[in-house]
Amino acid sequence: MTPEQREQAASLLRQAAQSGQPVAPLREQFPALDADDAYAIQRINHERQQAAGARVVGAKIGLTSPAVQKQLGVDQPDFGLLFEDMERHEGLPIPMQGLLQPKIEAEVAFVLGRDITTEQPTLVDVMRAVEFVLPALEIVDSRIADWNIRFVDTVADNASSAAYVIGGTPVSLTGLNLRECKMRLTAGDEEASRGAGSACLGHPLNAVVWLARTLAQKGTPLRAGQLVLSGALGPMVKVTPGTTYRADIEGLGSVSASFADQ
Repeated sequence: MTPEQREQAASLLRQAAQSGQPVAPLREQFPALDADDAYAIQRINHERQQAAGARVVGAKIGLTSPAVQKQLGVDQPDFGLLFEDMERHEGLPIPMQGLLQPKIEAEVAFVLGRDITTEQPTLVDVMRAVEFVLPALEIVDSRIADWNIRFVDTVADNASSAAYVIGGTPVSLTGLNLRECKMRLTAGDEEASRGAGSACLGHPLNAVVWLARTLAQKGTPLRAGQLVLSGALGPMVKVTPGTTYRADIEGLGSVSASFADQ
């Protein structure tokens, strides 16, 4: 893709978010679009947000499920950035305004107490950097019509991110078995999704190691105080207005997200 085409693609995603009208898949509009182009498009919109005063608070990992990777024809996760205005809070209704076709998934949130600057951090390096963990709900969304996405579409679209809710009780990694932890997500009184830590790249910490290496190699390492969302522990669920979703994650407790009627 040419620089002009990358700018055009980034503009299409911004317009979709502002208008509430999803656009046709970028891979169809720009047949030359590859992974490098997709991350460049993502970066263009990140830089515009930061220039407008938005603050980066962390990162999210996507495509951590082997089944989803196979579906999209890729062999690795992807990532997007988290901004402060993406945070939502338990107990407060989440407006549907600004969301296009939202879905929700349960994840582990990692809060870092140290920078991770080495380009090849080990699992031990990452564990030593994690200050505490929390249960989390990520609200994913797509600016691409009908969620008709492939790897390049979701990467360009900031890994299909929208918002997140985290629990308020920090938990230490010490003695916590995140690989075996069970997850149950309910929509109102009905079970909507079920999973476990092993559904996230075999172990949620594996996802954080991948992200730490990827960002360090790109010259934008993870920093102390940042939040990392691990990727889903089970299938994502379509959001219905007026519904409360609650994730119970073994060892971490629970977190809920309530959506306004409209």
